[in-house]
Amino acid sequence: MAITAAMVKELRETTGAGMMDAKKALVENDGNMEASIDWLRTKGLAKAAKKSDRVAAEGLIGVAVDGGRGVAIEINSETDFVAKNEDFQQLVRDVARIALQTGESVEVVKAADLNGDTVENVINGTIARIGENMTFRRMHLLEGTTVVSYVHNAAAEGMGKIGVLVALNGPADKAQEIGKQFAMHIAATAPLSLSEATMDATVAERELQVQTAKALEENATADKPKPDQVIHNNIIPGRMKRFLAENTLLGQAFVINPDLTVEQAAKEAGVEITGFARVAVGEGVEKKEEDFAAEVAKTLAG
Repeated sequence: MAITAAMVKELRETTGAGMMDAKKALVENDGNMEASIDWLRTKGLAKAAKKSDRVAAEGLIGVAVDGGRGVAIEINSETDFVAKNEDFQQLVRDVARIALQTGESVEVVKAADLNGDTVENVINGTIARIGENMTFRRMHLLEGTTVVSYVHNAAAEGMGKIGVLVALNGPADKAQEIGKQFAMHIAATAPLSLSEATMDATVAERELQVQTAKALEENATADKPKPDQVIHNNIIPGRMKRFLAENTLLGQAFVINPDLTVEQAAKEAGVEITGFARVAVGEGVEKKEEDFAAEVAKTLAG
């Protein structure tokens, strides 16, 4: 596969690796971006990268909560300018409200009634008025004894670039108070799962493969190699334990009091975290980047 400058640039921006290292990684892995990231990590040339760091899109996350039920929705737009438009913000607000009431899926919400018309038709009407394409892309519904929400980089009440929901068991007043702190923590740290038990098995297996390959390669070039037993029984399990602590919500150090894990902080407050959702604008959406001058020239030519 031909390795392009754009591929090298993307890999460098994703991993922080040098240009030649990024190019070599792509060559060694036939242009496969995920495999190239793992290759660089094995060589100690890159940190773990989350998909959310490599994607971009515009729009807003809208959140709505009613007691033990909360929803986060994402509506995308073509430009960030539209996120500041009052019509677009009202659309996000209305769709979040309908999703909270009737939400089972995006398709169910699209077919629901909004001011005498379907949500889908209202979205199409907003597209026609504003003159920019929009997509009601996804939603996440969360239920629990108490559900608390938080919006980071808020554009208006209940909407912004990152929306977080946290479900908790325990006294409602305590759950509300510390739940907001947990939601802010989640916005900042972006945990991959609630706990080790809920971690995606493929994510854990991929990390294990990377850490195993990295430990073996380091040991092969060490001045004083360690016995295989130490590598497999101590070093690799230790690194996986650290990975899980850093990437599971309950295992993370609580940002407000790093001496405690989130799980310990919840216990001290007399509550239990049963679930969470963190939804950021653009996760999983590749945004096509064009040269601005070329885009202008193309418009003028048309």
